Amino acid sequence: MPTHERRRIETAGTPRATLTALLTALLLASAIGAGIAPAAALAETPSSSPSAAPSPDPSASPAALPSPTPVAGPTILGDAVTFYGRGYGHGVGMSQYGARGRALAGEDAPTILAHYYQGAILAPIDPATRIRVLVQSKWAATEARPLVVYGRVTPWSIDGVAAAFPADARLRLIPTKTAGTTGTVSSAWRLVVEAADATVLFDGPAPVDFTVRGTTDDSRLQLWSKPTRYDQYRGSLRVLVQSTTRLSVVNDVSLEQYLPGVVPVEMPPTWPAAALQAQAIAARSYAARRLRPNVSYFDVPDNSSSQIYRGILAEKASTNAAITATAGIVLISGTTIANALFHSTGGGATEANENVYTSTSGKRIARPVSYLRGASDRAADGTPFDASAPYATWLTRTYTRAQLSAWFAADPRTNVGDLVAIDLRDRGVSGRLVSVALIGSAGSRTVSGEIFRAVFNARRPTTDPSLKSTLLDTAPIR
Repeated sequence: MPTHERRRIETAGTPRATLTALLTALLLASAIGAGIAPAAALAETPSSSPSAAPSPDPSASPAALPSPTPVAGPTILGDAVTFYGRGYGHGVGMSQYGARGRALAGEDAPTILAHYYQGAILAPIDPATRIRVLVQSKWAATEARPLVVYGRVTPWSIDGVAAAFPADARLRLIPTKTAGTTGTVSSAWRLVVEAADATVLFDGPAPVDFTVRGTTDDSRLQLWSKPTRYDQYRGSLRVLVQSTTRLSVVNDVSLEQYLPGVVPVEMPPTWPAAALQAQAIAARSYAARRLRPNVSYFDVPDNSSSQIYRGILAEKASTNAAITATAGIVLISGTTIANALFHSTGGGATEANENVYTSTSGKRIARPVSYLRGASDRAADGTPFDASAPYATWLTRTYTRAQLSAWFAADPRTNVGDLVAIDLRDRGVSGRLVSVALIGSAGSRTVSGEIFRAVFNARRPTTDPSLKSTLLDTAPIR
């Protein structure tokens, strides 16, 4: 495949010289403040989500993307089959391990982003922009297990209640049932606030929609009922009663207060400053694109269906420094904030969005996005920038054809009877499978590469290695 041209990312409407000076100052200050050595050790593997550094002249990429050896037709399966692969995750947008490798090679955040989001530019967004994060969804409360919230560090308040409550006071939202004179039973919610010494400060009917707020930026709100230790938040908590027993809680917080609970979860905070800054800008862009005021009561969930958000207790000094150094900077394409997708490990190349987000049969249905183009992710000597990743390369156990036949026959989407061959020729620019045709005694079926991967992963023994991506083949991939 021909090489792609990596364009320099620059701030919209900002002269190039001004931008270079600004970013150089910001990035240098961040690197010094973070105190991170270029060879910082890996602490953990980034999330593989679905769930985004400074040289004016990016290094050249090799002319070809890694790909399986071309074959003339479907792969006839032998008695024993092993799958080999590269990468971890969907492969679209920024490879986090690739960003780490590029940072260690001397690239800065703008250069890293320029490679992964081709043609996107940097632009400002108001740092005070707010985001609403769903932190508890349709949670079931009972009289014995009510919703519990604590206000920590500073006094706090409840909208509509004319009182300020002291630090460490506890709010309980209790569903209750009252028997009427005619034998009917009515449901209601009771709101009780108690001081740390159990003195009752408020006890009354609860509104179906109310907000708990800290009184200063130092306030912390602890959602005690959340089943995780990551339960403390900045900003405010909006509580919405949605039925006689179910409720949801939304954390309303500024983007710059949201990101410290995201970036260290999505990328190890021990990584180089340039990679963390690239992640901060990508994460800010990803979140800002999903703001939907007047459409829903929340913008994003706090789980891997969006970006993982763990609030105050996840914050780290190094990632806070990266966020501060890039405050208010997002990626845009035209006049629109970029959908800055990212993933753990590209496996030496990234993929074009339309080759990944397909129909279940592998038909390309997505509109190609100009800044989500697949590209080689290798140094000039051909070494993948993500070569140090745990899943830069991988393989499965070896299975008999009979085992594979049974697994794929168990799912109606891939049932072709006795599996004889698989056609692995429909691939994207990175070598990832767009579709797979299964050929067997009962005919043939074509599914997307992701469906093929999902069915295999669901049926294999749970202790066996999974297919980490759709960049796979029945022989090792260069």
